[in-house]
Amino acid sequence: MAAGDGGGGERGTSRTTGESGESGESPRPGSGGVLIVGYGNALRSDDGLGWHAAARLAEDPRLAGGHVLWQHQLTPELAVDIGNASLVILIDASDGEEPGAISVRRLDPTPAAGSAWTHHIEPAELVALARELWSASPPVFVVSVGAASLEVGDRLSPVVERALPAVVEAVVALVAEHGH
Repeated sequence: MAAGDGGGGERGTSRTTGESGESGESPRPGSGGVLIVGYGNALRSDDGLGWHAAARLAEDPRLAGGHVLWQHQLTPELAVDIGNASLVILIDASDGEEPGAISVRRLDPTPAAGSAWTHHIEPAELVALARELWSASPPVFVVSVGAASLEVGDRLSPVVERALPAVVEAVVALVAEHGH
């Protein structure tokens, strides 16, 4: 099992046999099972929530067979992984919620609002890209936690650290609810 080392943009994976999309093959919608992506800046305190959650989820035996990635940001290349997935869960910190509060919402794909594709993409645009390129429409959920601190640092704030086990349980519950 390989793990992300905190470097910007590196991909950590677990319980899968290789990266989808690297062989040049087109995705087969729904063939890849569960995809969990924790993202954010691991060097900005609570913004690293996605990395901390992904590390725990990668080791959770209840998610055996799942594909867990952790990344600095969402990029258009992830559309390949989404195109293969039957369920997608994105995990991130939010600066618009009460610190430590957990939010789970289903994401509807929305097309890009006339903006050019860059190295960073919003979650709904990423899902829309997978749908446009490969007719893939897996259910996509965003699990977020309100951030208390986005200051430079590699540790979560105490309130977000206390929420981390509940984030793991929320992800496991979503996977179970969708029959995986």
